[in-house]
Amino acid sequence: MAGTGKQGSREPPEAEATARIDAALKGFFLPRLRPGDRVGVGLSGGLDSVTLLHALWRLSRAGGLPVGVSAVHVHHGISPRADGWADFCRDFCRRLDVPLTVARVEVPRHSREGLEGAARRLRHGVFAAVDADWLALAHHRDDQAETVLLKLLRGAGVSGAAGMPAARAQASGPPLARPLLGIARAVLLRYAQAHGLDWIEDESNDDRRFRRNFLRRDILPRLEREFPGASVSLARAAGHFAEAAALLDELAAQDRSAVSAASGRIAVHAFNRLAPARARNLLRYACGQAGFRAPDAGWIGEALKQLATAGAASEIRLTTADGELRVYRGELYVLPPHAPPPAEPLPWTGQDALPWAGGQLRFAEHVGQGIRRGALAGGLAWVKARQGGERLQPDARRPRRGLRKLLQENAVPPWERERLPLLWIGGRLAWAGLIGCDAAFACAPGEAGILPSWGSEDRGQKTEDSNICGREAPGN
Repeated sequence: MAGTGKQGSREPPEAEATARIDAALKGFFLPRLRPGDRVGVGLSGGLDSVTLLHALWRLSRAGGLPVGVSAVHVHHGISPRADGWADFCRDFCRRLDVPLTVARVEVPRHSREGLEGAARRLRHGVFAAVDADWLALAHHRDDQAETVLLKLLRGAGVSGAAGMPAARAQASGPPLARPLLGIARAVLLRYAQAHGLDWIEDESNDDRRFRRNFLRRDILPRLEREFPGASVSLARAAGHFAEAAALLDELAAQDRSAVSAASGRIAVHAFNRLAPARARNLLRYACGQAGFRAPDAGWIGEALKQLATAGAASEIRLTTADGELRVYRGELYVLPPHAPPPAEPLPWTGQDALPWAGGQLRFAEHVGQGIRRGALAGGLAWVKARQGGERLQPDARRPRRGLRKLLQENAVPPWERERLPLLWIGGRLAWAGLIGCDAAFACAPGEAGILPSWGSEDRGQKTEDSNICGREAPGN
């Protein structure tokens, strides 16, 4: 009779869904977690993210995952229901006693990226600021199949066809985790039903004007009817593409080492000797290392064309939605968007740090290095951007010279010169970022001083002014 008799070893569908999701979360996080780690969850309020957050919360409470759990909701303001979605997320997190951050963003309606692209960029900007050791996103196997199909239809290469990685570092902020990529959405639905969860439905998911929705609603169901298991096969193909992409990245890393200048940046003349396919591969790799999305073939082609004609004095600039590619003194720079310096001077009254142009201007106590403390007594200290005409004397044995000339001699790229912090004391220039102190303000050996340093996010690695900024000892 229906509903009676032994079920054998098979679990009910609801219990099986819970077991599969638990296994996926433990399998992803346990090898990667360290004691005290915290996992944030990107919470939209939809089925997928509600299930992910609830499963992580439940495992955390039961001791299955020794991790702190929090959530972040990005309020895009696109839908008229956006306020209600944020309220739903607040209520859900309140019931779980999970900390929630609601971040509002203003999505431009007429961006060249398109509405989806602009929303994605701003959303990932929020993700980069999350205070956690991991940020978990609820993408699942069906999402992966859609992504692979969409990328292939756009003519993506191997890296693009690899779909979404299970783990990916961000240019800044916590790495992204997608622990449910091997789980079908139907399993998430059974889990949510088994645990009595509510969720919200985004009406835009039914709008077939969006290509992903068209694939989800119209194309993939037909593929499944004609090719049973199509989503599984597409997700499996993503794994094969990812393996091939990893091999291409290894090749790109070897090529980068072979064509690098002493600075570690790519030397353009050596880059131009690579075979075209390897040059394209290296350029994609360099963009990926800088946190850029994969550039399209047209942009890559234009970049190679311009780089092929670059001479030692060329200053090429190519822009993308994620930043820009620049050449200076024969070296290649892949740069995120530049943060401008503050419009008004900042008073410095002894703070350990001041925010400056996307980085931090820090002030550390030293002996025999930096600006002597006596020079700071009673003088007004301000940090300002360059105005032009500034002069500095870094070496007491040489006359005061124009800052512009000093920056050129120190190979400071033009885009960084515009953003340098300059420290003025009593109306005189005492220190310039990436150059150092004026000799009239520098410490003598054994004298207490303050050493400024500027860390800029634009150089691909942290840059600090390493000028010793101290007077030479007698006899040296």
